[in-house]
Amino acid sequence: MSRRALTLLLAGFLVLAFGVVGAFRPVPYVVLSPGPTENTIGEVDKKPVISIKGRQTYPTKGALHLVTVAYQGGPAAQIDLLTALRGWIDPTVAVVPQETIFAPDRDPKQVEEENAVEMTNSQDSATAAALNELKIPYSMAVSVAYTEKGKPADGKLKKDDEIVAVDGKAAKDVTAVSDAVKAHKTGDNVVFTITRGKDKLDVTVPTVAGPKGQPLVGVTMQAKYKFPFEVDINVGDVGGPSAGLMFSLGILDKLTPGELTGGKQIAGTGTIDPGGAVGPIGGIAQKMVGAKDSGATIFLTPADNCAEAMKAAPDGLRLVRADTLHSAVQALDALRTGKGEVPACETG
Repeated sequence: MSRRALTLLLAGFLVLAFGVVGAFRPVPYVVLSPGPTENTIGEVDKKPVISIKGRQTYPTKGALHLVTVAYQGGPAAQIDLLTALRGWIDPTVAVVPQETIFAPDRDPKQVEEENAVEMTNSQDSATAAALNELKIPYSMAVSVAYTEKGKPADGKLKKDDEIVAVDGKAAKDVTAVSDAVKAHKTGDNVVFTITRGKDKLDVTVPTVAGPKGQPLVGVTMQAKYKFPFEVDINVGDVGGPSAGLMFSLGILDKLTPGELTGGKQIAGTGTIDPGGAVGPIGGIAQKMVGAKDSGATIFLTPADNCAEAMKAAPDGLRLVRADTLHSAVQALDALRTGKGEVPACETG
C-alpha cells in the first residue's frame, strides 16, 4: 500500500473514530416525546383515577383522557448527540435546550418537588372549579408547601403554616398572597400573619431579588381546601398542572347524571383555576400525538395554544377550543346532542 493510501486510510479511520466518540458525548438538550395518557373517568392499576366519597355519583361511558409529555435528558442524565439527532429527525418529538426545562440555578430535586406541588394544586383547583360549576359551596385557606433553602422564608415559615393575612390584609387565595409580596420593593419586610397549630403569629420576612429582579421571600404555597365530600385523584407519577381541565371534567361527569362524553373518546389539556378559567400549557404537539394514539377523536385545546396546535394536529383529531370549564362542558353537550355551537380553534 502506498504512503498516500495509508495516510488516507488512517485519516478516514480517525474521522470515523472521532465521529463515533462524538456521537456518544453528552449534550445539554432534552427530548420531549408523547407521554402516557390516562382516562380520568377510568382506572389506573385497577383503581379509579377519580374516587368520590360522601356524595352520590353516576355511571360514565367513553373516555376523558389527560395527556402528558415524557422527557429524556436533564442535568443528572444528559442525552448523547446521537439521541438528539434522532429527535431532530422525528416529527413527533421536540429537542429543546436543557435550560428551558431545568433552569441552571435550580436543583432538579427541587423541580420535581415543585411539579408534585403543582399537581396537588391542580387537583384541588380542578375539584374547586367543578364544585363552582355545580354551585356546591366549600371553604379554602392558604398554606405553606415548602420554603427554599437559603431564602429569607427558610426557617421563619414552616410547612403547613396557614397564611391568614399579609401586611394586615386577608389572604383570600394563593394569588393574592403572591401579589402582596410582589407589591413590595426588594429589601422591604413582609409581615405574614399565620396560624401554626393552635398559635397565631406575625412573622416578618424580608424580600430579596428573584432571577428577574422581582421581590420574593422563597416560599411556595398551596391552597388548602375544605370540600363537603372527599375527592381523591390517582394518577401515579404524573406531575405538573396541565391536567386540570380534564380532572374537572372527570369530576363533573361522575357527579352528574348522564354521560358527558356521549360515549366518545375525548382528550384534552389545560391548566384550570378555581373559577374555571382554562390556561395554556407546554408540549401541545406531543400531547396531541399521545391523544391520537389513545384513540381520541376530539381534543380540547386551551385558546392560547390553538394557533400552535393547528399547525401540528394529527389527521383525524378535531380541535375544540376550551376557554373555560363551562364552555368545555357546553362544547361536549353540543357534540353529544348535535345541538349548539362547538367552538373551533382559529389561527387569528
